Amino acid sequence: MATETVDKLTVKVFEDREALGDSAGADAAEAIRELLGRKERVRVVFAAAPSQSETLAALARAEGIDWSRVTALHMDEYLGLETGAPQSFGAFLRNNLFDVVEPGEVHFIDGRSNADEESRRYASLLEDAPVDVVCLGIGENGHLAFNDPPVADFEDPLLVKTVELDQASRQQQVNDGMFAGIEDVPTHAITLTVPALLSGARLFCVVPGETKREAVNRALRRPVTTECPASVLRRHPDSVLFLDVDSYDKTF
Repeated sequence: MATETVDKLTVKVFEDREALGDSAGADAAEAIRELLGRKERVRVVFAAAPSQSETLAALARAEGIDWSRVTALHMDEYLGLETGAPQSFGAFLRNNLFDVVEPGEVHFIDGRSNADEESRRYASLLEDAPVDVVCLGIGENGHLAFNDPPVADFEDPLLVKTVELDQASRQQQVNDGMFAGIEDVPTHAITLTVPALLSGARLFCVVPGETKREAVNRALRRPVTTECPASVLRRHPDSVLFLDVDSYDKTF
């Protein structure tokens, strides 16, 4: 329905979240196919959230992707959840994508392990080879992965770290229907840092829904700052933000 460019960030607006997800999934699929045409393996980092469901569904039905040559990673995981808990981000991605397309390699963050050791292990996986594609979203407080405003660092020396979750970030999990109440939401998580996410060659950021409108406004219209971590997307050389009419405020 509309497009604009904010600094280096391309913004595309669609009539509803289904159209948004179809387009984002198709664009990400095309990027993966193009990369597979010139590389033996492609490394993709995925976000896990209900906001990503339509995009993951479009990716799952995309044709012409040799998923056996795709290495899949994800960007965050709660600490302390029971193994197999449905709220686990790894479980979400299994159910919505990995068990459908069966990537050649899938690397999960283990939230039951020692957090520091697991952060170092996962960072070493990221260092094995460049990240080609990142499929991500924006939180209600402007977070990227679990880089909430209090802990986000655009110059973070780490690729993966343990964080305490912001209250707004925990409440979002309740709003998304993943937990019955905020007291059920874990207080800590392992997350890829902002530099780790921005290391991806191509970023596809999917943000539907009215609850994300204020975060999108801050990301697009205010200074680039860790007060809204998503604002840093405007500095990435190849990033696209996919919105619907509910998350995009056309009055700005």
